[in-house]
Amino acid sequence: MCWSSGLASKPIMGFFLRVGQLLSTCVSFSLGASLGIWEEGLGNWCVFVWCLCFAMSLIISIVELCGLQSRLPCSWDGFLHAYSSYFVIICIVTSFIFGTSYIQVFPPGPAQNRAIIATAFSCVAPLLYAIEVAWVCVRPGDMVCFVPTFPGVLRRLENYLACVIFAFISNTDLYQHKPALVWCVVVYSICFVLGAVNYFVNGCDCDNDKKLPLRIPLLLWLQTVLSVLLYITAVILWPLYQFHEKLGGQPQRSSDMSCSDQLTTIGCIWDQRLAVAILTAINLLVYVADMMYLILEAFVWTEAQPRDSLFFFSPAVSSPISDVP
Repeated sequence: MCWSSGLASKPIMGFFLRVGQLLSTCVSFSLGASLGIWEEGLGNWCVFVWCLCFAMSLIISIVELCGLQSRLPCSWDGFLHAYSSYFVIICIVTSFIFGTSYIQVFPPGPAQNRAIIATAFSCVAPLLYAIEVAWVCVRPGDMVCFVPTFPGVLRRLENYLACVIFAFISNTDLYQHKPALVWCVVVYSICFVLGAVNYFVNGCDCDNDKKLPLRIPLLLWLQTVLSVLLYITAVILWPLYQFHEKLGGQPQRSSDMSCSDQLTTIGCIWDQRLAVAILTAINLLVYVADMMYLILEAFVWTEAQPRDSLFFFSPAVSSPISDVP
């Protein structure tokens, strides 16, 4: 019943996109798992991302085939647009990390061939998600295509940088048994979750739901100010405990034995620590720019400033037959 009714109401393009997403992510995590890469932090991250993408695509396929999307309080097309945009970035990052980490590690043979095939299929996945982002906007319906405003670009960048940070801190050797560094991981997680919630609430048009206790502008203020304060602690504690010798850090790269092997995975432990420190500083600057924009918008600019500038997106182009007020 679900299959027949879903196919009757769902365009065939979306069906084939979903099948491609399922196939590409399934092949990637199956081949990756067969190589035993879950024993390392970066390998765990890659397998986790592929499994997450596969699971989400499968759930979405079931919802659409059963026609359940019409019962949801939020815009289904908005949700597809939001989640596909996210998965484009994390799949690109995962493909790069896996390809540069593991293809060179294995000698020529079956293991290396599996790593190459897994990387190839992992590269196909973000392409399919990107096609879905564009397809959601151009297909007939009520979905309005959006062009990110300047603060919208900043808020996307905040979460995209967090995704890259998560790829590195998936290696628990970077912060195990150090409460200050564990706090930094908590900071990254809290800020990412807050940003993701804001992104999806706005992208799915849930901010129009009167059942929500808070409105988007207030959520943006809370998220941005709290994230700036939290990231200030991380930008101080992470390099301090990673590179200060008296606090158990390693100030020099040569002192890290994992950096001596030429056939190591992407970046030795010391390189990963440095990468997280740099990304943390960059993300703090992005959050500060976001907060300054909100302050200017609230206290400096006139009330004539468009309301949409408070949000993640600014409407630019609608689908040919959509009815936009």
